[in-house]
Amino acid sequence: MDFESPTGIQAAALAGRIDAVVVGASAGGVEALGTLLPALPRGFRPAVLVVLHQPRERRSLLVDIFSSRCALPVQEAQDKEPAQPGTIYFAPPDYHLLVDDGPSLALSADEPVLFSRPSIDVLFESAADTYGHRLAGLILTGANSDGARGLAAVREAGGVTLVQRPDTAMVATMPTAALARGRPTSCSRSNRWPSSCG
Repeated sequence: MDFESPTGIQAAALAGRIDAVVVGASAGGVEALGTLLPALPRGFRPAVLVVLHQPRERRSLLVDIFSSRCALPVQEAQDKEPAQPGTIYFAPPDYHLLVDDGPSLALSADEPVLFSRPSIDVLFESAADTYGHRLAGLILTGANSDGARGLAAVREAGGVTLVQRPDTAMVATMPTAALARGRPTSCSRSNRWPSSCG
C-alpha cells in the first residue's frame, strides 16, 4: 500500500463506500488536522466528524482556524442537527459529540471519559452503531488512550480503521494505544490520508 497520497481515502469515499469519517486527536492535533482537512476536495461526500481535545473552559477557535483553509464547509456541531454530507464538524468544548439515527448529531454533558469531554471513544462508538461498515475512523497524535476503544468498535462494525504511525506523531501515546487494541486497516506513515482503505 502507498500511504503517502494526501488524497488517499478520497477514492473510497468518492466510490460511495463510506458515508462518514470520524477523526480523533489530542496533543499536536491542530498541526495534524492542518495537513488532513485542507486535503479534502470540494465534492468529498462523507460527513467528517472531529473530536480534538481542548480546554473545556475556553471558546473553540477551530472553525475560525480551518474555515479559510478547507474546501469543505466547517462548523461546530449543534445538537439535533442532521449530519450533512461533505461537511466538517468539530465537537464543541465540554460536550460529547455523538451520532444518532438519521443520522443526526447529538451533544451530551455526560461525565468525561478518560478525563476527556468531548471523548473520541464516545463519538466513534456511537458513529459505529449508526454507520456500521460505511464508516471510517482515524486516530492521530495525542497523549492518552482515548479513541482506542472507539476505533475497535468501528472495526467490529466492519468499518475502515486508520492510525497515524506513532513515530510520526507529535505525541505517540494515542496512536500506540489504538494499535495495541488491534490491527487497523492502515497505519499511515504521516498525518496524511492513507491511499487505501482496504
